[in-house]
Amino acid sequence: MKIFRGLGILSVILAGTGSSLLACGIAAAAELTVPMDEVRMITFRTPVKTVFVGNPLIADVTVVDATRIFILGKNFGTTNLVALDDAGRQIVNDRITVLGRTGSIVTLQRGRAQTTLACAGARCQVAPQPGDDAESFGVVADQINSREADLRAAASAAGAQ
Repeated sequence: MKIFRGLGILSVILAGTGSSLLACGIAAAAELTVPMDEVRMITFRTPVKTVFVGNPLIADVTVVDATRIFILGKNFGTTNLVALDDAGRQIVNDRITVLGRTGSIVTLQRGRAQTTLACAGARCQVAPQPGDDAESFGVVADQINSREADLRAAASAAGAQ
């Protein structure tokens, strides 16, 4: 299966503007939305060979097989997904939209500065979102990126043994 990747990771957002995504349980004219930091599985009616996403900054996709993909909402926005079959015919050209996270989200405003918190029970933690104060967003995002790099290095080292 040929997959075009943007920024190192194939990214997508899908909206069922009618037709090819009915197998995933979406009504014909309904738009598929994916909450940020959540995953949706999409099933195509026919096998696809090539998948291309308009804006890889909005979402990521993981191809499961020729008829199924997972979509991860990364950032707010709307883009399109194009999928081609073995003969190069377009079988999907649909839009999807990534929306804000679902659940218990609290937005703290301090003047013009905004900080987003994700809450579970009586505990809330900073959960950076686009639009948050640049300084606090940057600090938390750097910590998250550093932790992810450490985890990848540890997994890589464990796999080499």
